[in-house]
Amino acid sequence: MYPILRRAALALAVLAPIAAPIASSAQPRSITIASTTSTEQSGLFGHILPIFTQKTGIQVRVVALGTGQALDVGRRGDADVLFVHDRAAEQRFVAEGFGGPRHHVMYNDFVIVGPAADPARIQGVTDVTEALRRIAAARAPFISRGDRSGTHAAELRLWQQAGVDVAAGRGAWYREIGQGMGPALNTGAAQNAYVLTDRGTWLSFRNRQELRILSEGDARLFNQYGVMLVNPQRHAHVKVAEGQAFIDWIISAEGQAAIAGYKVGGEQLFFPNASQPEPAS
Repeated sequence: MYPILRRAALALAVLAPIAAPIASSAQPRSITIASTTSTEQSGLFGHILPIFTQKTGIQVRVVALGTGQALDVGRRGDADVLFVHDRAAEQRFVAEGFGGPRHHVMYNDFVIVGPAADPARIQGVTDVTEALRRIAAARAPFISRGDRSGTHAAELRLWQQAGVDVAAGRGAWYREIGQGMGPALNTGAAQNAYVLTDRGTWLSFRNRQELRILSEGDARLFNQYGVMLVNPQRHAHVKVAEGQAFIDWIISAEGQAAIAGYKVGGEQLFFPNASQPEPAS
């Protein structure tokens, strides 16, 4: 080997161990999203997140919990983005300075499912409070998530509007399981019980057994989803650039089209509405 080439080879051999750790230290960009179980159990995230990652290179880790628990994760700074569906609770979160601004993303609706035998005779009843009153009067089994989720919060509001004290039926006909939508539907199917569920999870649910949609269509069953960044002034480790990139994408025309494009059995599960401005109250 010529002397000059030998010296170059030696220099590269010396530099290689130094350069290797630098190259291997690069970490992939990533974020953590705390979200409601319905976005994951419906299969929506499995559809849209690969599209986002392919476009941006940002990996997404999802923590799927009830909305109340997801908001608590945000308060602790254990997530970068929240994607949830209890607007009143979300507005409190923003007002308390834990995150925001909040953006509309999409909506669907809630339905009451129950056994085909329908002991409470609610099939076709479009007034959700009347349907709930009939369930309570019949002391028919009702499965509640009981997990501080957006669905649970909506259910409790509806019982209150129906004038039914579910505490009186707890442990008898009214049963709380403290779990997500999928387990609640599985329990309902096993016990031939009524369940309030978001339509997206219901459409993707396969273990229906005797359960059917029995009551739907009331305007009070509207189910809005929102997204927001956790406040980096509260938690300096929040990945602002990556989190904002996800928010910007999910409310963009491309992200909204990805949501609209997710269907199960030909039925659309969620309907994008990011263009709708966030109301003042």
